[in-house]
Amino acid sequence: MFHRLTATAAALALTAGAALAAQDTITIGMVLEPPNLDPTAGAAAAIDEVVYANIFEGLTRFGPDGAVRPALASSWDVEDGAKAYVFHLHEGVTFHDGTSFDAGDVKFSLDRARAEDSANAQKALFAGIESVEAVDPLTVKVTLKAPDGNFPFNMAWGDAVIVAPESAGTEATQPVGTGPFRFVEWVQGDHVTIERNPDYWGEPVALSKATFRIIADPTAAFAAMMAGDVDAFPNFPAPETLAQFASDPRFKVIVGTTEGETILAMNNRKPPLDNVKVREAIAHAINRQEIIDGAMFGYGTPIGTHFAPHNPDYVDLTALSAYDPEKSKALLAEAGISNLKLRLALPPPTYARRGGEIVAAELAAVGIETEITNLEWAQWLEQVFKGHDFDLTIVSHTEPMDINIYARDDYYFGYAKPDFVALMDKLAKTIDPAARSDLLKQAQEMIAKDYVNAYLFQLAQTGVANARIEGLWQNAPTQANDLTGVHWVE
Repeated sequence: MFHRLTATAAALALTAGAALAAQDTITIGMVLEPPNLDPTAGAAAAIDEVVYANIFEGLTRFGPDGAVRPALASSWDVEDGAKAYVFHLHEGVTFHDGTSFDAGDVKFSLDRARAEDSANAQKALFAGIESVEAVDPLTVKVTLKAPDGNFPFNMAWGDAVIVAPESAGTEATQPVGTGPFRFVEWVQGDHVTIERNPDYWGEPVALSKATFRIIADPTAAFAAMMAGDVDAFPNFPAPETLAQFASDPRFKVIVGTTEGETILAMNNRKPPLDNVKVREAIAHAINRQEIIDGAMFGYGTPIGTHFAPHNPDYVDLTALSAYDPEKSKALLAEAGISNLKLRLALPPPTYARRGGEIVAAELAAVGIETEITNLEWAQWLEQVFKGHDFDLTIVSHTEPMDINIYARDDYYFGYAKPDFVALMDKLAKTIDPAARSDLLKQAQEMIAKDYVNAYLFQLAQTGVANARIEGLWQNAPTQANDLTGVHWVE
């Protein structure tokens, strides 16, 4: 009897030990370091890759399928033909510093984002707001200048997260949100660490801690995954090694789609790129499949306009800019252009650096010489995105459904054709889904036929993870490493 009791106690002790030892921390690899940690004051995708749905929350949010879901707003009413939205907020929500969340914080955040001096990278999301009223502590009424059936979608962007007046000024280095994780530390050049928020208002997360490690070099990323120094790398920078991971039972390879339209952007403000014939010549000089195969090892979907192929309103316009070097040479001759030399600015991601070498060779084949400059991400944002000091650049636009950037006269590639602006104004006022679809198709065709940029491919989401990790997003409907559903399985 004694021995049996002892054995049972030992077994119980072992079971308890195993339960205690269950893994609940994770290290995530990232190629790019965020320039800051405030999604309401920065354009870089890397900011949202750390903070979206983890530290910060908005009124709504994107789910892994791209659908708009409730977040800080439990529900909303659409009034006056989509000219007004009444958001009903969750009760008992607090920010990480202990201050309470209420309708006043929503009003503060939306008014701040749309203010004249706003640093928000996506001010256009808030431009249609006429007024924000805190009806009571748990109710907010947003009145728009014109009907907008897309408003809950706009509020799901990382740029629309809710911040508190008490901490808004220091979010860049000390982010304070309402999310299921709170900020611990940022060691610049190395990692950002977050931990479980014990006072979270919603469903608690399985992970107690997550560390985002910055590993820009593809070889180092491969080594870190193989050694187990990194548990998952959702945007893995060495696609050539994915087959090796796929054949190793310790790992799983996750392949999905992203919202990332990868483009060879052209400075439409600058001669000779202000000439549509020159832009068309550049577009016809590009062999998309060669770039997908050579830079991305076959991962990527060719695109002919700035729109995601998985979107139901996508139009395949790749034929308009099919690879045709002879046509390219003829167009340059028609435009009276010879001995053209252009600067090509390349940010750090693999698609840009590897893709840029291929693009340079393809342009050389039609008589366009390029001078390549490799820029760090902060330099690219300052020089190209803000300063418009470039001829050509390669970048992936990972924001969801962002064709309206072509209507912005301050945008870095400088298009903003009045006809296109009018089209976007009409889209904003249209609620009927069929009419919206038709306008989106017209918009795709207009920028494709104006050869605003050379459209290369839709970025694939190619990730590697420890085989025991569940809950990582397969597709990327927005730029995020949403850890709310991530857990280890034994």
